Amino acid sequence: MIVQGNIVDILNKRIYKGEVEVENGKIKAIREANHTVENYILPGFVDAHIHIESSMLVPSEFAKIAVVHGTVATVSDPHEIANVLGVKGVDFMIENGKKVPLKFNFGAPSCVPATSFESAGAVIDSDDIKKMMENPDIKYLAEMMNYPGVIYQDEEVLKKIAWAKHYNKPVDGHAPGVRGEDLDKYIAAGIYTDHECFTYEEALEKLQKGMKVIIREGSAAKNFEALIDLLPEHYENMMFCSDDKHPDDLLVGHLNELCERAIAKGIDVFKVLQAACVNPVKHYNLDVGLLKEGDDADFIVTENLKNFKVLQTYINGELVADKGESFVKHVDFEVLNNFDTDKKQVADFEFHSASDKIRVIEALDGELVTNEIEVDSLIEEGNLVSNTENDVLKMTVVNRYKNAEPSIAFIKNFGLKEGAIASSVGHDSHNIIAVGVSDEAICKAVNLLIENKGGICAVSNSEEKVVALPVAGIMSDKPAEEIGKAYAELDRMAKEMGSSLRAPYMTLSFMALLVIPALKLSDKGLFNGSTFQFTSVEVK
Repeated sequence: MIVQGNIVDILNKRIYKGEVEVENGKIKAIREANHTVENYILPGFVDAHIHIESSMLVPSEFAKIAVVHGTVATVSDPHEIANVLGVKGVDFMIENGKKVPLKFNFGAPSCVPATSFESAGAVIDSDDIKKMMENPDIKYLAEMMNYPGVIYQDEEVLKKIAWAKHYNKPVDGHAPGVRGEDLDKYIAAGIYTDHECFTYEEALEKLQKGMKVIIREGSAAKNFEALIDLLPEHYENMMFCSDDKHPDDLLVGHLNELCERAIAKGIDVFKVLQAACVNPVKHYNLDVGLLKEGDDADFIVTENLKNFKVLQTYINGELVADKGESFVKHVDFEVLNNFDTDKKQVADFEFHSASDKIRVIEALDGELVTNEIEVDSLIEEGNLVSNTENDVLKMTVVNRYKNAEPSIAFIKNFGLKEGAIASSVGHDSHNIIAVGVSDEAICKAVNLLIENKGGICAVSNSEEKVVALPVAGIMSDKPAEEIGKAYAELDRMAKEMGSSLRAPYMTLSFMALLVIPALKLSDKGLFNGSTFQFTSVEVK
């Protein structure tokens, strides 16, 4: 097979008329050639950090859509399913991913559970990490979210890092806002990447201290604009990632969109493509071709180098996508889950108090970090309730693994004027998380998910909608197009109910993520991510 076009030689910063000859899945030859083909041939895109589960798709269905956008590989952290099902869940992701051509590169989740302040469905300890590191299918130790454990030298945390080093596998970082001496300690432990930077200054410090910064632009956390100006000078040490990509967004685009945006800012195309295609392969030592003779034939054909409209995607020499059509086939799989709690009563969501003020989570659109604010209480018959006028709504996290009393807190900026929304995609332990204007609406939404053993839903004054997620309570067993459309309808319904957030369900899913400051809610209570301690809803 011979593919002709303008060859984009990223490392040598050269574009020339040529052709790529493929034989037995490898690039046999790349040579200059005169022809009239105006398309461009370049290495495929590699997402440097993503949780496939957050697309609500199993890997095989994720691949079906991603290849259309020129993605040939991912660096995937199966942290979400591991928190539900442990090592068994990681094995499911690996085996399902092997059944399709896209090159998934899974890591060993380092923080299951993410903290001891929440209830997860499984535990992965340092002995488990050792066994996983022995597996050639495990490429790295996934994001070390327990940065306090690293900084203060927690023995179990350091053992996990030591096993990764023993097997010569990279350790991924996760250190939002960590600067100065604490950052020095974090790096000294052997952690050299971070995808959690949300300011230019933070990312610059990490780059200057030798870390590789991954620019994240997902469905909830969007740091592209804050960090992209660092790329021209630091392109050799930067990459692109999604982290979390919801299905409706994935149907529209993937890393091709980030390349288009970077080029529109006037950044040199070779620098952009080095971050998007080359750096992840080299840093993680991936078996992914970089458009060189002898490499695996993993490359894409684009219409131009401005909007990166992908015409064809090849993986191991196989044409897997052509002009928007994916050739990745559906695969059957066993549905695994871990969901065992009974339906709740409205009274379970009451919060009896006489406090004049309450401590409230302030959600920030497009960010995983939150603020802590204090507001006046609204009390009805001794029960703290939502205040829709001030957009301070009651929220809950319900343990999905056993019967337990729901935890209650309050949150600002969801904007709902009626009903409630809920999700069993609640990072990191994936308990049920809900927010609503009344206890009745919250209870109805929570019970809808319990009935379905996982999913996302919206309950308004006039209708109910639910997208069931039977695979671990976080992924669908349906095709990508179907789940993407259904999710988009739910997203639209939440916005019709008043939410002004760009991605209300994605934002909701991170309000239980305790390792991101400042204030979050677990099934055990309101938690201060800055001090790593529980705190009170009531302001004494």
